Amino acid sequence: MNVQDEEGYLVDPADWSETWAEQIAAELGIKLVDDHWFVIRFMREQQIEHQVTPDARHVIRHLDARYPGLGRKRLFELFPYGYVAQACRLAGMKRPRAWSTG
Repeated sequence: MNVQDEEGYLVDPADWSETWAEQIAAELGIKLVDDHWFVIRFMREQQIEHQVTPDARHVIRHLDARYPGLGRKRLFELFPYGYVAQACRLAGMKRPRAWSTG
């Protein structure tokens, strides 16, 4: 049903779909490319496996595998308004309350 909280985050990450992510990306002015999906799918896999929103540092390490030494830079190129504000929303995560930003 894709119920969102007052800030636009999914209340239940199980409601997420790629179609929903594309719709939210369009609202945020983001055209999703392969690297966006590389991050979003990793975040989804981590959330399903560990039942917690992955920390930005884990996503940076994942991007480092594709772009050695440039993971942090690439993450913020993909999501210029922030990991929580854009990546977490697009991946269907609940809004994280406290954590390291990487």
